[in-house]
Amino acid sequence: MHYYQFNIGDYQSHTSHLDPLEDLAYRRMLDWCYLHEKPLPKSPADIGRLIRLRDEIVVIRNVLNEFFIEVELGYWSDRIGKEIEHFRSKIEQASRAGKASAERRLNIRSTDVQPTNNQEPRTNNHKPIDTDAYASLSADTLPTCPHQEILLLYKKHLPHLTQPRVWEGSRQTNLRQRWRQAAKPSNYSPKGYKTLDEGLAWWDSFFGYIANDSSLAQGFKTKDRTWHPDLEWIINATNFAKIIDGKYSK
Repeated sequence: MHYYQFNIGDYQSHTSHLDPLEDLAYRRMLDWCYLHEKPLPKSPADIGRLIRLRDEIVVIRNVLNEFFIEVELGYWSDRIGKEIEHFRSKIEQASRAGKASAERRLNIRSTDVQPTNNQEPRTNNHKPIDTDAYASLSADTLPTCPHQEILLLYKKHLPHLTQPRVWEGSRQTNLRQRWRQAAKPSNYSPKGYKTLDEGLAWWDSFFGYIANDSSLAQGFKTKDRTWHPDLEWIINATNFAKIIDGKYSK
């Protein structure tokens, strides 16, 4: 997991007695477990190396004794396990909903268009979406932007790209705008979408296109490094239009 919800009040109520080093160790241990989705090693020394606190073995033991339980593979937390299972179930649910909606869309399209070799239209054969068109959509006819489900679909197709750990402010605003924009019928998406399932199917296909049919997933080599996009870059209005135009198609 590259993202998990963090309840500040709940955390402080359980950790207010910790000293700064214990608090730092606990947060890093939590992050490591969520990131790797597995228990911490059995050796406190190995844990210290992983969380960059090699000389704080006593601190690490104190945190392990209070917040973790020893299992066969190392040290684990039931709460972490529940959060990871919930995260995985949401990915599976979003994927199933996307596939079911995509099948319904294809069945509808097959009645009025000729079949092609590609399930989804290639962006370089279509005109860009009208970037102002989404403004005319009524808030009463389109479901609220499902931020977390879209984040999960992004991770599903592009797990090697940077995953956002904070999603608020301008990031939420831009994604809401792209959610509306993509819903409007266009040359790229003739029927657009009106329901939550249809919208998730659209974004599932969109991220799948980026992962499999564009050069963005591999990034671009510069003189000193390889640059990769992230979700914030993708949902920028200008960049989003370029992707739809097929500028980055393979």
